[in-house]
Amino acid sequence: MGTVFLSPLNWGLGHASRDIPLIQELLRRGHEVTIGACGNALVFLKKEFPSMDFIEFLDYPQPYNNGKLFLPTFTGQMPALVRAFDQERRATEGILSKRTFDLIISDSRPGVYSPRVPSLQITHQVHQSLPFLIWPLELIGVQVNMNAFRKYDAIIVPDNPPGEKSIAGKLSRALTDRSPECFYYSGILASISGKQAVRDIDYLIVISGMEPQRSELERILLPQVRDLPGKKVILLGKPASGSTSELDDGTLVYSYLPNDEKAMLFARAKFIIGRSGYTTMMDVAEAGISGGLFIPTPGQWEQEYLARYYEAQGWFFCRNQYRVRLSRDIERASEFSGFPEMPRTGENIRNLYDGLIAHYLER
Repeated sequence: MGTVFLSPLNWGLGHASRDIPLIQELLRRGHEVTIGACGNALVFLKKEFPSMDFIEFLDYPQPYNNGKLFLPTFTGQMPALVRAFDQERRATEGILSKRTFDLIISDSRPGVYSPRVPSLQITHQVHQSLPFLIWPLELIGVQVNMNAFRKYDAIIVPDNPPGEKSIAGKLSRALTDRSPECFYYSGILASISGKQAVRDIDYLIVISGMEPQRSELERILLPQVRDLPGKKVILLGKPASGSTSELDDGTLVYSYLPNDEKAMLFARAKFIIGRSGYTTMMDVAEAGISGGLFIPTPGQWEQEYLARYYEAQGWFFCRNQYRVRLSRDIERASEFSGFPEMPRTGENIRNLYDGLIAHYLER
């Protein structure tokens, strides 16, 4: 069967997490998969697939996000990112000079492709969301994206098609007349599998994302979680650690859990508190959790846009990180409906394989 090189971005665990069902499907179909990753994404995927072939493959320096000054800080880091893109291209060619693959799949790494090997990219950010003061740059960003996408045979968009069930909103809409065959709307690709369980966890708190904001959210939320009634579970998103502790008599804290155990926690949760990162939101949709409070990472424009979008749709209540008061905000969040019903990951990943990936691996 075919050989696949798959490489996720290491900005948080979202990209590596959402690739899990795709990796599982490729393995189930008998293909050989090699993962190119670094940092926490590499550690995470090694724990999920310990017998798989891995290459430590550096990506881009994570932008330091101190919240209010993120825009000028990010702008100042652009030269380093441009250099990293060039290094990634050369590193990709270096890997391909030593090894042969039938298909390349990049998750949000625009330097991972080859004109000699069929190449696919996974991204829900077809259209960037930028702050209002620099909004005209969004249109430039669309054109930059389109130029980057031309290097790929197809773009896999892990969202429902544009419309009332799109959970990425404008982010997944292409403002272009380029051939629609380029974009494959797969539906959600959640990192967890949908499970059936009694919902006996009152609050599931998922603390995730890039540092230092991941630790900042932990600092803000943990003292407030103590005051919530009922059974609570906290996931800290630290795959390098495997510790378990108790915050209080009713609260378990896990530094990291294997994905199957995480899926069961989502199935048991009545209410979830966490970032409005896209992978987290796909997991919420997969698990059918209707109660949630979401806290966008300060300065991370995608999450801030999704927070506004979900509120406007009446799906979930979101709150600024530095204004969170759980006892008050959870009550407000109860007025929202949760996501509408939609096809789940198992069905979507089978359709994605049969409708797109098989074309490259079963010729």
